[in-house]
Amino acid sequence: MHKITLAALLAALLGNALPALAEIKVGVIASSTGPTAAVGIPQKNTAALLPAEIAGQKVEYIILDDASDPTHAVTNVKKLLSEHKVDALIGPTTTPAALAMLDFVAEAKTPLLTTVGSSAIILPLDDKKKWVFKTTQNDDLISEAVLAHMTAAGIKTLGFIGFNDPYGENWFKVFTPLAEKAGIRVVASERYNRTDSSVTPQVLKLISAKPDAVFVAATGGPAVLPQAGLLEKGYKGRVYQTHGVATQDFIRLGGKNVEGMLMAGGPMLVVDDLADNNPIKPVAQHYIKTYEARFGAGSVSTFGANTWDAGLLLQKAVPEALKKAKPGTPEFRIALRDALEKSKEVVGAQGVFNMSAGNHNGMDQRARVMMTVKGGKWTLVKD
Repeated sequence: MHKITLAALLAALLGNALPALAEIKVGVIASSTGPTAAVGIPQKNTAALLPAEIAGQKVEYIILDDASDPTHAVTNVKKLLSEHKVDALIGPTTTPAALAMLDFVAEAKTPLLTTVGSSAIILPLDDKKKWVFKTTQNDDLISEAVLAHMTAAGIKTLGFIGFNDPYGENWFKVFTPLAEKAGIRVVASERYNRTDSSVTPQVLKLISAKPDAVFVAATGGPAVLPQAGLLEKGYKGRVYQTHGVATQDFIRLGGKNVEGMLMAGGPMLVVDDLADNNPIKPVAQHYIKTYEARFGAGSVSTFGANTWDAGLLLQKAVPEALKKAKPGTPEFRIALRDALEKSKEVVGAQGVFNMSAGNHNGMDQRARVMMTVKGGKWTLVKD
């Protein structure tokens, strides 16, 4: 009896001495309330679908709402980094919020898989931005497809209207030189705020310039406003939008006002129109099935898919990082960053990722298709 007691005691002591497996912590910031909620809610919902375990290691997702406010996003990222000591971050929803977070992410040396549209988040790639990876198509990749369509349609003059913030400004900075190179002249340029209730003055200025087409650089519900205004004032030219409107909610909000609009965006929105040998098709279909099983038919959006793809990249990178360090340590975060940078042919719901030291987006032409709104749904524009 005495021997059994000693053995049990020894086993208990040894058991207590063994450290518990550290849990991987991933912080998620999404705009699930506020003006950008139509974009942020699918991202928040998708975070709830990400795997609770990777390579035998438990994963905890800490999801915070920034209320579509960059100041709140900064508060959230500080909390995730200092209090929760997360190993990685996913989000936020808006470009201004992502830009406001960069200093804190770099200082904490914690990898951020951002789901915003603007390429300014990762370019130019410097010591600060080397911690940031991007799961949405870069502006120039989308711009090239849009301009090719415009050129084929014989468009020579263009009106531009975008958000009066880094999202709109970066689109103007990227799109305008590419348009001029393609022989398309920008004859009017206007801005508006995400919270504006009317853009009538801007619309009238655009129409007075008589452009062949208008390009809208906005996201979510607020992107409907200029398009509705153009239609109301009798504009007959084509209207193009960025992939910041790649959601069914945009069509629901816009109704007949957005019928016929054109956009280059991720292939997931028109997944049923893709060729069966397209590697993205089964991944996108699986994501849609998983999302709609939880949140209802017709509720899926490409913005949620960007969060899903962030999860896929982590699933590939985490096993490599675990070979070098334990979660919760600076060494693990560095190893995770390095593994993300070496991601090759990771097939997501929105594209195929090939990261490198000089490219923290890694998406190519497979990540974009031209589409239009036809009969209240996104439809592939075939060549």
